Amino acid sequence: MKASVIMSTYNSEEWLEKVIWGFSVQTELDFEIIIADDGSGPKTKELLDKMRAEISMPLQHVWQEDNGFQKTQILNKAIIASKSDYLIFTDGDCIPRKDFVETHLHFRESGYFLSGGYFKLPMNISQAISKNDIISQKCFDIKWLVGMGLPSKNKLKLTASGFLAKFLNFITPTKASWNGHNASTWKSELLYVNGFNQEMQYGGEDRELGERLFNKGLKSKQIRYSAICVHLDHARGYVNEEMWKKNASIRENTRKNKVVKTLTGINSN
Repeated sequence: MKASVIMSTYNSEEWLEKVIWGFSVQTELDFEIIIADDGSGPKTKELLDKMRAEISMPLQHVWQEDNGFQKTQILNKAIIASKSDYLIFTDGDCIPRKDFVETHLHFRESGYFLSGGYFKLPMNISQAISKNDIISQKCFDIKWLVGMGLPSKNKLKLTASGFLAKFLNFITPTKASWNGHNASTWKSELLYVNGFNQEMQYGGEDRELGERLFNKGLKSKQIRYSAICVHLDHARGYVNEEMWKKNASIRENTRKNKVVKTLTGINSN
């Protein structure tokens, strides 16, 4: 397979189903989907068992018991389970445009990781999007979104293409960091740095991985206006200040001491 798409989830079957439908209609279909499940209940497994019969690509379910926010641990387990040498990361609340996988494969390059973004949708539109809206790609159509109540501003991320998208990727002030909802690189690079730091919970854990990839010598490539996904709205009950402070301290150490390999990563599994 050309790629493994790894997406995180936790008790969010309605959003996850929409995301999987988005991957089912990709222009490039030679990839597997790996659901990195941080302790969901049985409804997620039931959904995935049903969807395996409805999509064409392999679908793996990598699950661990619920022990609070342990996304870094389940992502490392998903990396181990992946069967491709190129890994694309996203989240179970981000519906990909039909060229999402093709775009990541087009821009991949030895010595680089790719950095994309997302387009945030409000809750009412997130809930209204149907399977047919995803298959027909209406959910990426600005006129349709505005008709559904989307405020009419900041739409270049959905409308730019060709030279304009490349130009915007070049001039955007947004740093090409590792963004867990839209990033990719070679599996060998992630194994070298020992994957995600499992000491970290929510808040900068994705960026810290990217910082260690930089310390190894990788460069990043901006694909913010090329690899498009829409983000479905949700609450963030797992956020707390202590996590942020701890993660900020780990990131500071990673940058200051040029850490490449985390001590608590893939090999912990």
